[in-house]
Amino acid sequence: MSRFLRASLLLMFLASCGGGGSYSAPKQLDDACAIVRERPQYLRAMQATERRWGIPVHVQMATIHQESKFIGNARTPHTFALGVIPMGRQSTAYGYSQALNATWEEYQNSAGGRRSTRDDIRDATDFMGWYMDGSTQRLGISKTDAASQYLAYHEGRTGFANQSYLAKPWLVEVAARVGARSEMYREQLQYCR
Repeated sequence: MSRFLRASLLLMFLASCGGGGSYSAPKQLDDACAIVRERPQYLRAMQATERRWGIPVHVQMATIHQESKFIGNARTPHTFALGVIPMGRQSTAYGYSQALNATWEEYQNSAGGRRSTRDDIRDATDFMGWYMDGSTQRLGISKTDAASQYLAYHEGRTGFANQSYLAKPWLVEVAARVGARSEMYREQLQYCR
């Protein structure tokens, strides 16, 4: 067998072992206990964020559900010109938290470190805690108010302060769903820890 063929086979084997599926969503997204059983590392990451930043686990879970459905490498859809010519993605949002490049870099420089990545659940939840804690400090949003935290997260703190979300009824509905999911997760988590 030639060296090239052996190297190619080895490379294909290693690529097939590359963790495919590690970014898949948990099976039961409406059951916090099932998520925790299936992915205990998620709960550990969120508990660490709650200890560091004071953002409750259920608020983090509801926001991650809305942003990425717990898919670590989630990206925004592509945009197309004339319906067929790919023009890039809608934004630079990526990972569990759907953090934008500029906001992620701000987090890395102030709290997260250069090695933090958006597709790592510990880094993503820490980012969310950092951002939401900042929203509490600057805007007075309660750390348990998932709907308002989500609006500030989605619109940015300046947009939230200017109430830009009022011109987006669909976003207000999404935030209400995040708030309801947060409450659902809170109730469920009381019985599965």
